[in-house]
Amino acid sequence: MSEAAARVEWTITDGIADVRLNRPEKLNALDDEMFTALIGTAAELRAEPDLRVVVLSGRGRGFCAGLDLDAFRAMAEGRAFRPADSDVQAAELAGDGDPELTRGQRAVLGFRNLPVPVIAAVHRPALGGGLQLALAAHIRFVAPTATLGLLELNWGVAPDMGGTQLLPRLVGSDVAAEMILTARRVDGVEAERIGLATRSVAEPLTAAMELARTVAARNPDAVRALTTILAAPSFAEGLAAEQAALRTVTGAPNQREAAAAALEKRAPVFVTGAGAARS
Repeated sequence: MSEAAARVEWTITDGIADVRLNRPEKLNALDDEMFTALIGTAAELRAEPDLRVVVLSGRGRGFCAGLDLDAFRAMAEGRAFRPADSDVQAAELAGDGDPELTRGQRAVLGFRNLPVPVIAAVHRPALGGGLQLALAAHIRFVAPTATLGLLELNWGVAPDMGGTQLLPRLVGSDVAAEMILTARRVDGVEAERIGLATRSVAEPLTAAMELARTVAARNPDAVRALTTILAAPSFAEGLAAEQAALRTVTGAPNQREAAAAALEKRAPVFVTGAGAARS
């Protein structure tokens, strides 16, 4: 296994992808290999036909402490810092052919744009790029003692992994501006209060896996459709996505099975992969 591949570990069981950042000795800090692993993992997950939901967490004492300090040392010393692969190479790795995104943006949006829900389990620090990665999730369970913040301005730079666009959608433009411009940290309790955390819980990973099992037991076609609907950038596009779901999900085998199981008071048995929903 390459060093990059070892940075992120993941398995799929019963449609649930358990994805874990795996650099615990550095609080899962983002280095070249971690960026490569995140981009590659998201691409691999997208290709999994049985994927139903993703749980994203970090091994060790924290979720992700942000960009590796070596990068900031390089900046302070006037040395050029750039992840090992170019943006074009990152596009090839991601399989989307779009060199316009930076590697950091691609690492975040690779998870944000997966066709299934992503649930982040955040314990202890999620700082800088680490918080931006957590913002890729549709749902965030956060420990009360967790520390979250976009600290980039402390280092003289702006958040550049999508956080400036994702954070205001959760907490509002004024709260996001205050957090970013002051590099202020919040704990899990405040994160829940301002809308940054879905819920503050003592055991985020346990809560995330419990929710994942609930989601994985639902009609996978409807779940994928809802993931698209809920991510619609405008009201009109959301309504159009609802209409598309009505055409492709309603009456398809999995929807009929869900209805039959509900009427018969039994657990449904769904099929996944190509051909599950109507085209």
